[in-house]
Order: sequence, then C-alpha cells, then structure tokens
Amino acid sequence: MVVGIGQILLRLPENCTLKGKRRVIKQIVDRVKRQFNVSIAEVDAQNHWQLANLGVCQVSLDKDYVNTNLEKIVNFIEDLSSAQILDVKLEIIHFSSKVTKTL
Repeated sequence: MVVGIGQILLRLPENCTLKGKRRVIKQIVDRVKRQFNVSIAEVDAQNHWQLANLGVCQVSLDKDYVNTNLEKIVNFIEDLSSAQILDVKLEIIHFSSKVTKTL
C-alpha cells in the first residue's frame, strides 16, 4: 500500500475577509475532490484571511499513480487562478503488503 500526502500553502492576494477566504477554499476543495477523488481539507492558517494551508491524501497500490496524481492536483489548483501557490510539500509513504493474522 502506498499513501501520498501533500501540504499546499496558498496565498489569496485579492481576499480581504475570512468569509471570502472560506468561499474560495470551499470552491478549491470541492473541485479537487470531484476531479481527483482524494481527501483534502484546510489544515492550518484558518484565521488568516490571505493564507490557506491545504492537506491532501491519496491511497493506492501504485506509487507512480499516487505521485502523478498529487502533481496533477498541484497543477490543477494553480490553473484555477483563485490562489497563488507559495509552497508545496509532497511525501510518499510505503506500507508493507504482508498480512498478519492474529487470533
């Protein structure tokens, strides 16, 4: 099993209220979920009206699929043009596929 996790730091330069930020972030999160079928949520900077930190997670059996999909998500968010990407951290975690049976 392969788990891909990402942290995407966004800047919303034209935003001036928390309500406006929540609208933009909800739009980004909903579109990413619909397009890529991943878990994504705002994980930090909730009270900063021009910053957002999104966490994204994908689980699969194929490392290349997870890596490619996470990169596509970053590009997709960038193409939306509703926020500027300041920083991206991606990590792939491998878990053993051996099944242990306990009684």
